[in-house]
Amino acid sequence: MYTRRKFLGAIGMPAVAAAAGVPFAPPRLSRTAAIAEELSRHPGTPAEMAADEEFWFEVARAFTVDRSLINLNNGGVSPSPGWVQEAMKRHLDYSNEAPVYTMWRVLEPQREGVRQRMAREWGIDPEEVALTRNASESLQICQFGYDLKRGDEVLTTNQDYPRMLTTFKQRERREGIVLKTFSIPVPAEDPAQVVAAFEQNITPRTRLILMCHMINLTGQILPVREVVQMARRRGVPVIVDGAHALAHFDFKISDLDCDNYSVSLHKWLFAPHGTGLLYVRRDKIKEIWPLMAATEKMDDDIRKYEEIGTHPAANYLAIGEALTFHQGLGGKRKEARLIYLRDYWARRLVEHDKVRLHTSLRPGAACGIANVEIEGVEPGDLSDWLWREHHIIVTPINHEEFRGLRISPSVYTTLEELNRFIDAMEHVVRYGLPS
Repeated sequence: MYTRRKFLGAIGMPAVAAAAGVPFAPPRLSRTAAIAEELSRHPGTPAEMAADEEFWFEVARAFTVDRSLINLNNGGVSPSPGWVQEAMKRHLDYSNEAPVYTMWRVLEPQREGVRQRMAREWGIDPEEVALTRNASESLQICQFGYDLKRGDEVLTTNQDYPRMLTTFKQRERREGIVLKTFSIPVPAEDPAQVVAAFEQNITPRTRLILMCHMINLTGQILPVREVVQMARRRGVPVIVDGAHALAHFDFKISDLDCDNYSVSLHKWLFAPHGTGLLYVRRDKIKEIWPLMAATEKMDDDIRKYEEIGTHPAANYLAIGEALTFHQGLGGKRKEARLIYLRDYWARRLVEHDKVRLHTSLRPGAACGIANVEIEGVEPGDLSDWLWREHHIIVTPINHEEFRGLRISPSVYTTLEELNRFIDAMEHVVRYGLPS
């Protein structure tokens, strides 16, 4: 039984406060205790607890979100729980007492504890974990870090993240490499078909592959392990974009057998804004250059990717509280809840003939993100109307092969909020948008 005592003990908040040299008096402890109480009272399976609104109400109370609006774009950047915000503020206040001492000499070394915990949680070596500012920085370290020459080809799908496509397009202009993109089905429900599409597009000039673990446009989960292993047999490294995947659905980075993995921790881990992670397999560190210069003696040290000059300690140390919150929820329980919320609105809307879902609801194909279209309605216009009339935040998607709204609720989202979204969408299905 997961008791309240065990939950509070696992949080370790007194030790965190003591390390920062401040008294332990977190104002949100009562909310933490309430979550712990719910865990002890409802020790059901993840599937059973996914619909336990009493438990998720207590989880929602850990956040400080504005309930006068409905935020269904948690895939962009997520709010942090209150205790994560408080930890960051506490570390920031302490940093400002005498930064050259308090930030550099006291707090900065504690970064190693965060590195160790993150590695442990996702089944990798601490010496393979760099703490970065976001997934874009982590990915660009790899994208610019591999040596390429004129005529070398880089392969990816045409659904990859625009910033990452822009990165390789700049290398095209500057160095004469070739970016090659291809289509995959929407939705893609056969992993073998996706692997085959990558393999069929490899040529003798292919030197690098970029792929998403979860596509930001639709929430589609791609078979990373299978693509990596196929490409490895062909001698082609794979850069893996895990921006939307880590802490969203339950897996270990070690499960993927990949050489690198890039994450934004301010998405589904609910860590402070501007925090990310880069995993690089230990024997691959030396061959990937850092984005900012590091000394030669750091060639095979993962910390060479953190050589960015002066940076805050507070953001990175508060990752620890976000990780503890994630562990308290449990990865499987969190995944089940996000799927439950997705199915709650999606299955209701797809009953209408005018509604198309560009995300598969099959197990393993996606998780909490889905893309929905009302035929004949421009996504941008629909997004504007939802905000103007209902204060609902969504993300319009206009891809060359599909379009719709990206919907991404989170663990603090209530069913009442989803019902309001459903009602608004059904109004447009029946009556269209006002002219």
